[in-house]
Amino acid sequence: MTVAGVVLLVAAVVMLGYPVYTDFVHNDLQGKLSKELDSVAIRQAYLSNSLRSGQSLTRLEIPKLGVNVVVVQGVDDNALRAGAGHYPETPLPCDVGDVAIAGHRTTYGKPFANIDRLAPGDTVILETPIGSCVYRVTEDPFVVLPQDWGVVANTPGVATLTLTACDPKGSASHRIIIKAQMVSSVVSV
Repeated sequence: MTVAGVVLLVAAVVMLGYPVYTDFVHNDLQGKLSKELDSVAIRQAYLSNSLRSGQSLTRLEIPKLGVNVVVVQGVDDNALRAGAGHYPETPLPCDVGDVAIAGHRTTYGKPFANIDRLAPGDTVILETPIGSCVYRVTEDPFVVLPQDWGVVANTPGVATLTLTACDPKGSASHRIIIKAQMVSSVVSV
């Protein structure tokens, strides 16, 4: 009984401690990314579309949810320690086409923890090194299988935004999707 109790105690500490650890990593990284986002080097890399995985790309704000997070380039495991990452095969924020961003719901700052609460008309703001834009959510959140890449397919001639996260919370069995369309943009090159 004692060994089983110790094993259960260790498992509980790990389960409860892991989200705290990832939030610590996220908060430390976000401070560095905020400074990087304002740098001349990132502005140049943004303009030449040569950002590397893990570099600051844009600040994402969702006023309804109190979200304010720096999004990095890339969606690999290391990049997503920032909390949210840009699918590199999609257009840059505020460009025409479908800009796609993935985010965590339960770890690494959990910026997309409550995206299921977004509704048509809610706003998402992206601030890039060269300007900003506002998107308005166009439909209720919906759920797809992880291999449904059609949700981030390009939208030629239309500036859209897709936010993706695992669903349900704590599981990677599905993805919750938020779709939005750009309503305003201010870019200064």
